[in-house]
Formats: sequence, C-alpha cells, structure tokens
Amino acid sequence: MSTIRAAVTGVGHYAPEKILSNADLEKMVDTTDEWIRTRTGIRERRILENGATSDMCAKAIESLLKHRGISAEEIDIIIVATVTPDMFFPATGCIVQEKIGAKKAWAFDISAACSGFLYALVMGAQFVETGAYKKVVVVGGDKMSSITDYTDRNTCILFGDAAAAVLLEPSEDDSYGLLDYRMYSDGSGGQYLYMKGGGSACPPSHESVDKKYHYIFQDGKAVFKVAVVGMADVSEEIMERNNLTGADVDWLVPHQANLRIIDATASRMGLDASKVMINVDRYGNTTAATIPLCLSEWWLDGRLKRGHRVVLASFGAGYTWGGALLRWSLESPGKKS
Repeated sequence: MSTIRAAVTGVGHYAPEKILSNADLEKMVDTTDEWIRTRTGIRERRILENGATSDMCAKAIESLLKHRGISAEEIDIIIVATVTPDMFFPATGCIVQEKIGAKKAWAFDISAACSGFLYALVMGAQFVETGAYKKVVVVGGDKMSSITDYTDRNTCILFGDAAAAVLLEPSEDDSYGLLDYRMYSDGSGGQYLYMKGGGSACPPSHESVDKKYHYIFQDGKAVFKVAVVGMADVSEEIMERNNLTGADVDWLVPHQANLRIIDATASRMGLDASKVMINVDRYGNTTAATIPLCLSEWWLDGRLKRGHRVVLASFGAGYTWGGALLRWSLESPGKKS
C-alpha cells in the first residue's frame, strides 16, 4: 500500500491594518528604535484594534478558501492554535467554524504557545494520513496585544497580532507533503515564560488584576539561551534524519521571535540568509501565526514553489519546540501586484 501524505494545498493569512512602529513605542516606554532593532530585528508590528482572535482566523481561512477555490462546507476539521482564545470556552475553533459557515466541520483549539502551529500541523496531518479525513484546516492566530502590558518595555516591543492558515489534504504523490517531524516539551521551563492570571491556579480577582498577572511575563535572557539552542538543534536533527545538507534545503521557516535566534539556526544548518523566510521586522512575534504567515506571504509572492524542501522550526513557552520537513506541493500563483 502507498503511504498517504498530508500535503499543504492552500494557504491564507490576515494581518490588521494598524501599525505600531518602534517610533510609536519610544513615546510609550523607555526604549529606542535602535535598541529594539539591534536586539530583535523588529521595526514594527500590527495591532488589532477592534475584534478578537477568531475574527483574524476567519479572515485567514476565507483567504485560503478563495485561493483554493473551495467552500467552507467542504472543510472536515478546523484546528486553531492560539494562546489568546476569544474566551476559555467555547473553543475559538467553534467560533471560527460558525463565522465562516463550515457547517460540516468539527473544531477545537490547541495551546502550545509559539510552537502551537507546528504542534497543530503535526496533529492535523495525522487525521489525513490515517485516511479518516480529506480536508483539515490548521490556523495559527493570536491577538497578543490583548495580553501585552504596554508599560513593560521588555515585552511590549516583541509582540504583534495576526493569523494564518493552511489546508491539509492527501497528496497525490507520496514524495510531497509532511515528510518528517520531531516535537519536544520541557515543563521545567514554564517558570520563565507565562501568563499567571486567569486560569484555575490563579482565577481573576482584583488582586490578580492589580498585580498585572493577566499579562505576559518573560525572563528574556533565560528564554533566549534555551531557544537559540533548541531551534538550532531540532533543525539540525531534521536534516540529519533525512540525510540533507544546507544545499538540499530550499527554505528555513523559523518561528519569528528574534532575528538573532533565526540567524543562529540558519548558521547551524549551513544555510545562506537568502534561504531563510524572515518577516519579524514587519510583524514582530505573532506567536502561533508566525510560521504560516511566512508560508502564505512567500507563496503569494511566488518565491515558495512546488517541489521546494522546507524546514519548519519553532520554540515557545512550555517549553515547547519542534521541527518539521515539508516538500511543498502547491503550485505558485506567481508574483502578485
């Protein structure tokens, strides 16, 4: 029997119109454009002024459906990767399902922070590879501005809002699609990157609000040290498992958290900067949206082409991290004006 591969057959993304630049942040906290750029590579990020994570996810999926030429009623499953759900329940996936009219789909959320999309992609691929389902939508979306303290100069410079989605379907050629993956977690890292308030361990209260427990906390130095190693290690592992060299990889699609982490990962893989998808300068860290946002932009621009070997890599709170190897099956639409 031939192997069923889960291939990406559609992509779409949405980013809010409002731009929050480094110059804007200079007026809000004690920071400078030069300081932010040299340490993170970020120049600006997008902010959703009105709406929720589900609104961005719905728009990303609608863009995907338009490119793919199918209706929402053809979707079998919707998996939303997010740490900023509209609410604890119902799942944001169910809210998205209703908004786009995917009446035949079942839907749920997955929480793995910045690794959320990669976790969801691997999970979604299983539904396709077993032959149980034909059309699985995986969307990463986060309204990070909703949990960012804009008086904290250590975190407010990093995050932005966006959503992006991929459609997984059985590949007609088993040499295309998701070829390999390696996923990891280390719960001992939870103390360095978290949001303390809101859950069952620390329910909302006047005290939790006053102490700003409902915002992101990050020990930047601690996270950087493990992230730079974790993303590089797993990317190298994926290459070794598949007997690849830097010359064999067409694109590295790294989680867009910090340009220095991205550069270190590419260096370990022996990749030239021209083979690395980077948009952190324009969007900042959009958490679960960063990897699919790159895929969608590069595909729309005609740079991501059928047959390309693509390595995906992420690292996030948990700690969670992982890597995956895709052989891209979607024909390029050509450069859009």
